[in-house]
Amino acid sequence: MSAAVTLPLRRWILDLGAAAVLGGVALAGMWPTFAGGSYLPAAVGGILLGLAIAAVCAWRGWGMLLTAGVTIAAYFLLGGALALPHTALFGVIPTLDTWQRLALGTVTSWKQMLTTVAPVAASDGHLLVPFLLGLFGTVLTASLALRLRNVAWALLPAGAMLMLVILLGTPEPAFPLAQGLVFAVIAIAWLALRQLWDPHNAAVSVSEINPARAARMRMRRLLAGAAVLAIAAGAGVATSAVAQPVQPRHVFRDVVIPPFDVRDYPSPLQSFRKNVRDQSAETLFTVQGLPKGARIRIGVMDQFDGMVYNVTDGGPDSSSAFTPLRSNMSPDAKGLPVTLKFDIGEYSGVWLPDAGAVSDIEFTGARADELRRSAFYNPATGTAVVTSKLASGDTYTVDTIMPASVEDRQLADVDFGKVPLPTQSNVPEELTSLAAETVSGAETPIEQVRALETFLAEGGFFSHGLEGEVLSRAGHTAERISTLVGGDQMIGDDEQYAVAMALLAREVDIPARVVMGYYPDEERAGDATFDATGDDVHAWVEVNFAGIGWMSFDPTPPEDKVPNDQNTKPRADPKPQVLQPPPPPQEPVDLPPTLPDDRKGEEETFDVLGLIGVILAVGGIVLGILLLVAAPFIVVGAWKAATRRARRNAAEPTDRISGGWDEVTDRAVDYGARLDTGGTRIEEGATLAATLELPRAARLAERADAVIFGPDDPTPEDVEAFWAEVDVIVGGLGADAGFFRRLRARLSLRSLLGGTAVGARLAEWRDAAIARRGNRPETIGRSTRQSSTSPLESERS
Repeated sequence: MSAAVTLPLRRWILDLGAAAVLGGVALAGMWPTFAGGSYLPAAVGGILLGLAIAAVCAWRGWGMLLTAGVTIAAYFLLGGALALPHTALFGVIPTLDTWQRLALGTVTSWKQMLTTVAPVAASDGHLLVPFLLGLFGTVLTASLALRLRNVAWALLPAGAMLMLVILLGTPEPAFPLAQGLVFAVIAIAWLALRQLWDPHNAAVSVSEINPARAARMRMRRLLAGAAVLAIAAGAGVATSAVAQPVQPRHVFRDVVIPPFDVRDYPSPLQSFRKNVRDQSAETLFTVQGLPKGARIRIGVMDQFDGMVYNVTDGGPDSSSAFTPLRSNMSPDAKGLPVTLKFDIGEYSGVWLPDAGAVSDIEFTGARADELRRSAFYNPATGTAVVTSKLASGDTYTVDTIMPASVEDRQLADVDFGKVPLPTQSNVPEELTSLAAETVSGAETPIEQVRALETFLAEGGFFSHGLEGEVLSRAGHTAERISTLVGGDQMIGDDEQYAVAMALLAREVDIPARVVMGYYPDEERAGDATFDATGDDVHAWVEVNFAGIGWMSFDPTPPEDKVPNDQNTKPRADPKPQVLQPPPPPQEPVDLPPTLPDDRKGEEETFDVLGLIGVILAVGGIVLGILLLVAAPFIVVGAWKAATRRARRNAAEPTDRISGGWDEVTDRAVDYGARLDTGGTRIEEGATLAATLELPRAARLAERADAVIFGPDDPTPEDVEAFWAEVDVIVGGLGADAGFFRRLRARLSLRSLLGGTAVGARLAEWRDAAIARRGNRPETIGRSTRQSSTSPLESERS
């Protein structure tokens, strides 16, 4: 057991306060990971608990093993209340489930954090990570600060905590400037104050300076340090203001789990005709609480590439920017709060039916946890997906805000909204002139939209192209839309008309997008329960108005408006009738034309080689860090081992005896002994016996001289016996030393630099510093040492 730590009150306050601030600054980087401060109770609780453990253990003088035991006990006793309150009894008392999760969480919580797309939810057990970092990081930082004279060692666990928070976080930093600046300022100030308060640095020779002048010098040093910190902070702020990062930072999460990309899944609009044909009589899902006039949304598409209308591959506010579910996802929404209860029937797929501005989605049933973990939401479009796919029997509840209905007269003086939309490509050329001609007589934005809607709804005809209906090809490619608006009759269903109106609107700079979903007919509108079938699937157009938001428009003709030979599409300049060739054979309508898809099915997307590569990359990084940390031990240890080998294997037996004594003195120098240059072995042995309490050293010195200066050369047995005694003495040097003293001795370069110009210069600086302080250290050290030979040995040489 170590001796109890007795420190002045200001040292306790400084060390514990600095450890707390550094830990808090490091854990502040987890703010984006949790999308807020839901993790703060666990993180702050871990820091405070770590401070208490470090202080009590240092005060009582408990050693490393006992401190570790207290920390583990505190983790299991209080970890449930701070990190897993939902598993604890009354949120405080740990249960068997709590202890099981705590035990497994020390290993699995890191993987769960990295394999969950941020922001993560506190209720999933992810609070274990900030709690573990706060507890164990603070115990290490505060313990090293309170027990060691050099506080720089305490900055290692604090810096490691900061790096781990960054690596476990998101590519978007929380407070990059403030976090780094505060950490650096606190660390430098901590080092400066500890150095100033160190008795060896604070002691001033009375013969050189009086107390008043000493106080002024200390104040001057404080002010100079503060000025340096202020200048550094100002330079950091100024640099960060003009230097923006070229690329986002890379974190472990990007290696372990790629970011979710909704474009890995086909556009829901591609399956429109399949829904109508194969599921017209099947109950896909049931929803309770749907207000009259409300619509169930499946997908929102705003980019056309000539083949398919899909979500855009854009930035954080685009239709492809999906994030994991969380509470209060639409805080600024206004309207009627509604709770919708969904029960999935024959519906399947990744696109989650919802409505309005969704605030919260809560899954129930047997697959609730699986669905919640794989669910994502896009607040810009109000759409949601579940990558594990919905299946029959799944249930969930949607808390949403239904916007109030807006009439055309309220939009008379409202302009279109300024919303970013992707550029269209491969749009049929005739749509540009047709759109301009259609809206030429409209004076207001709402009149322009109504003109496009009326042109299609009143000028076209409805047909799904199913058996017994007029030919109407599926799909919405550029060729299909060109055929729709360029033929003698416009024939199609929601899929073609919604795409045509969106394309026409975008040609005259109207912000429009296509929406696919379900809603009941007029007879069932407002019923308490809506049983959605394939016959209820629809596609419509949404247009954005400034201050209002997205409004729905229906360009599809009524279903009872079917084409015939007498009904032709009205034209301002009708073409003369000519004999038309017989219609081509009806094309199959089983599946709509889709984009060439190079992607494999979900069953084939698991890349074993990629996973092995990720594991090897992570392992290589960890191995590289370990090698970097161990590099000083390896280099210095190899150097000393080579020196020892050369001494023991010297050509002459007397050189082996002399080298054995040199090995003893070198190790003694590494442990702080100081031997005068040019001293004999007898003198060095007496010094080691007195200062390091090694009586064996004095006897070994006499034995070495007796063997070296004897009439005969030492035998191999004499050499082996001498080196055995050397090993005993060297091993005894570290027997009573603490862990850090042994670590410093192993890394010490004093013995290796002895006799060199560098070593001599370092010794001169140390002697000058000791002379200025006016006192000598209790232990005797050595700055430089050449081969210790007696005059008799020199004569023999």
